[in-house]
Amino acid sequence: MSTTMDAVPPPAAAPALDVRELRTCFASPRGLVRAVDGVSFALRAGETLGIVGESGSGKSVLARSLMGLLPRAPYTQRSGQVLLNGRDLAGMSEKALSRVRGRDIAMVFQDPMTSLNPVLTIGRQIVQVLRQHGELDARDARDRAIELLEQVNIPAARKRMDEHPHQLSGGMRQRAVIAIALACGPRVLIADEPTTALDVTVQAQILQLLRALQQKHGMALVLISHNLGVVAGMCDRVAVMYAGRIVEEAPVRAVFAAPRMRYTEALMKSMPRLDAASHAPLHVIGGRPPNLADPPPGCGFAPRCRAALPQCQREAPAVTWQSGEHRFACWNPL
Repeated sequence: MSTTMDAVPPPAAAPALDVRELRTCFASPRGLVRAVDGVSFALRAGETLGIVGESGSGKSVLARSLMGLLPRAPYTQRSGQVLLNGRDLAGMSEKALSRVRGRDIAMVFQDPMTSLNPVLTIGRQIVQVLRQHGELDARDARDRAIELLEQVNIPAARKRMDEHPHQLSGGMRQRAVIAIALACGPRVLIADEPTTALDVTVQAQILQLLRALQQKHGMALVLISHNLGVVAGMCDRVAVMYAGRIVEEAPVRAVFAAPRMRYTEALMKSMPRLDAASHAPLHVIGGRPPNLADPPPGCGFAPRCRAALPQCQREAPAVTWQSGEHRFACWNPL
């Protein structure tokens, strides 16, 4: 095992996205809420990073922090770096960010019905993105929008161009959102639980679509999910978030074969298993996530961990690297 380190070691190739010590805090009547607390990771072109954790662990706030979609000061305090193509998005003005979002980095949101404009047709929403970031005239932009809808497997794409979001099914709305996100060929795509509101069959279709489009365009993909099964099938690496921090990160096979952090093990035990006895009770993680406005001393998971040591209650665990690609934060690892 290597010595303790706090920074992510540089990857072999220049990363498409390099996040360094990102912190996002919200002002609240209870105090400063540390929603994202020192997150670092690097993502190469064509690579998929899955981010998993319970509700409230900071996954969606992290995604919006990367995109610069959160309120500005004094309501939100943010520090750290989000390097995309060598440029720090965290230090950009809103005007500069509007030129980057959609063109170089894009996002697929959890609920397509709330991310699409209900009073504009699907076609107009795609054309707006194309014309804002490109040099297409109205006719060429419309033709390109039809191609995008066909690319995401929407039937009768020319007809769907003139329909409003409420006229499409949930699966087709999500495909339209993906078409908008991919309109300008971004280097990095962030998908925030893109299949949560869909039935199982459509979920599989959307995930297959994302994988095919990623391979075709060579994008780096950040896939946020609470479903470890989805992460196992889609991702190259997985980062486990708890209380605003990444507590374990490794290649997917390494995490599933030998998790080191106790919280990761608890998440995996909570997954339903086909080989479990009929009517066997599901494993649950006892207790509640910590109050991020007043986090406990030491490890944030210690109050819920059956293997916590006295040191876990007093001191936050340092990040340890194993084999150069597996990091975890735990004083009493598996």
